[in-house]
Amino acid sequence: MKNHKADEKKAKKAEELDCVCGAEAQAMEAQGGELEKQKKQTEDYYNQLLRLQADFENYRKRVEKEKPELIKWGKAEILAKLLPLYDLLQAAHSHVNGSKDGGNSDDVLKGLEMIFKEFSRVFEAEGLRPMDPVGKPYDPMASEILGVVDGTEENDGLVTEELQKGFYYGEKILRPARVKIAKKKAEPAPQPEAKPEEKREET
Repeated sequence: MKNHKADEKKAKKAEELDCVCGAEAQAMEAQGGELEKQKKQTEDYYNQLLRLQADFENYRKRVEKEKPELIKWGKAEILAKLLPLYDLLQAAHSHVNGSKDGGNSDDVLKGLEMIFKEFSRVFEAEGLRPMDPVGKPYDPMASEILGVVDGTEENDGLVTEELQKGFYYGEKILRPARVKIAKKKAEPAPQPEAKPEEKREET
């Protein structure tokens, strides 16, 4: 009888021990799942940080790349403001050069030529290039037509005169040229021959 009671106690203790071990195992399993979840979350945060760093690096490179272009077009605005002054000086130069007064006209002409040389030097240093459309086919992207003159088969569609100088800034058009072009006159359409009846009526 005593042995039977002892066996029952042992069995009960073993059962209690199994329950404790099972609970600990469940707790450890739950803890392991939580650790795995935290580990995944940490990896996600790390990947997001890497992406953010890469995006910022790309943004920084793009800004560095665009910066010279922005500075360049800031200069272009200033150069564009100088062009009307250039036009006035060119008009004065043409007027003085056209008049044969002699005397002071020669001095004025030399002075204007020096100014134009300085303009040309500054423009060239800044990447500003004058267009040279005269004698070439009309380019609607680079020129604006202000007049049309009678042309021939040889010069049909060619620029005959530049009324206002156009300029390139780098490879882009800063200001289109204003030009006159030659246009060949259309040949008159042949008149249909009169029918024999019409000819008899006329006589």
